[in-house]
Amino acid sequence: MHERVLVIGAGIAGLCTALALAPTGRDIVILERDPSPPRGDADEAFKDWNRRGVGHLRHSHAFLARLRTIIKTEHPELHAELLRAGCREIGFDRMLTDIHRADYRPQAEDRDFVVLTSRRTTLELVIRRYVEHHPNVRIASETFVRKLLTQATPEGLRVVGVSVADANGPRDVIGDIVIDAGGRTSSGIEQLMEEGAVIPEESETAGILYFTRHFRLQPGASEPPRSKLAATGDLGFLKFGVFPGDNGCFSITICVPEIELELRKAMVDPEVFNAVCARIPGLVPWIDPAIAEGVSRIYGMGELNSRWRDLAPEGAPSVLGYFAVGDNLIRTNPLYGRGCSFAAVSAYLLRDVLVSTEDAGERLIEFQARVNAELHPYYLNMRDQDRSAIRRARQNLTPGYRPNIKSRVIKSFLEDGVNIAVRSDANLLREALRGFHMLEHPSAWLKRPDNLAKILRYWLRGKARNAEAYPPKLGPGRIELMRSVGLSPEADMIRAAA
Repeated sequence: MHERVLVIGAGIAGLCTALALAPTGRDIVILERDPSPPRGDADEAFKDWNRRGVGHLRHSHAFLARLRTIIKTEHPELHAELLRAGCREIGFDRMLTDIHRADYRPQAEDRDFVVLTSRRTTLELVIRRYVEHHPNVRIASETFVRKLLTQATPEGLRVVGVSVADANGPRDVIGDIVIDAGGRTSSGIEQLMEEGAVIPEESETAGILYFTRHFRLQPGASEPPRSKLAATGDLGFLKFGVFPGDNGCFSITICVPEIELELRKAMVDPEVFNAVCARIPGLVPWIDPAIAEGVSRIYGMGELNSRWRDLAPEGAPSVLGYFAVGDNLIRTNPLYGRGCSFAAVSAYLLRDVLVSTEDAGERLIEFQARVNAELHPYYLNMRDQDRSAIRRARQNLTPGYRPNIKSRVIKSFLEDGVNIAVRSDANLLREALRGFHMLEHPSAWLKRPDNLAKILRYWLRGKARNAEAYPPKLGPGRIELMRSVGLSPEADMIRAAA
């Protein structure tokens, strides 16, 4: 069946949609509000590409194994081009502790646990250029989608195209299918709801803000070697991570709870950002001036909300001829690194649905059903972890707070049981990574009796016998860190109590 497909947005979600649908022979037009990328290399893209529609363009990014596998399997030439452009692959061996290495035996599945990482601008640049080589794909840059074109039909509300504005003024673009990959700023679903479409939505805050700075290795310098000093971690009131990039670049991201007003206001100052990094042992080698220099300002990102939308509530299509992918359909906390993978998985699920049936209603019902089955468990897992993190952030700012016995037992089980077992047993690490990389249900591994028995054994051994598996202290406590960078740790506690 020959169809004309209009894709709103040429971000990761829109590009993955084109990757999925181009081999099916459909005529694909991608409508992108922002300018085309510079003609130069990855460094020029990072420096000069204006992408107002992608607020997180210069934050840390990585593709989990689920997405990396899709690219390598479906488009091996693209995978090769990403590597040629300097994108990095971080394999299973980089995740092993010294305890793992003592008796580690490689297994075939270890090849599946690979993260593809680089600057987001590099990922998007290479994928976009690859997509543009397909003869049935056209990207119309600087084309702003003003609204969806809809018709009321006996079967229900149908989307038949979009109204756009470009250098030639306003015009209508007609298509057989409209796929909205416009991200969190897209207004398509809101318009449909105003016109009577029933689209249930769940939304709540992720409870954090992001702060990212990019660095480049000095000439001749190498990345700090892996050591027991973790370059990624959670201090309870602050999360941090180093993200290897392409072409000698890397980024450091620090996540701060929304409720920590003093800290989050200060983090946009490069001096404060670097001072915080200098007090976290795992980050110190990375910001050593002899190793690397900061090459960007501090990029902040707030208003991080999780969101789940249902386009076929109770098995009934809310609209015909319209689909949503990426952040427009499901928004996730970037902390878990699943946003790009959610977008890609949704795009390929949609491809399978479009080739399996031509009935518009059946298509949307089946698409939503597959999205529910494939992605909803990860969304719920993320949402529950965010809620727990928000509670912990409030507890940190509550004077005199003491957790109850149940909370202390759960905390001990996770920190002294689960974490220690995973750091000690390579097979348990594999089990945990399947969920992390979206290769199976996120909590399936914890429900397997053999795995749970192993964890319980490590937990019951006690801290003394597990001492070797505990990492060095990740960093200072909240009060110590804030005072060391000239901030008042009491100010937010006073506000929280007020």
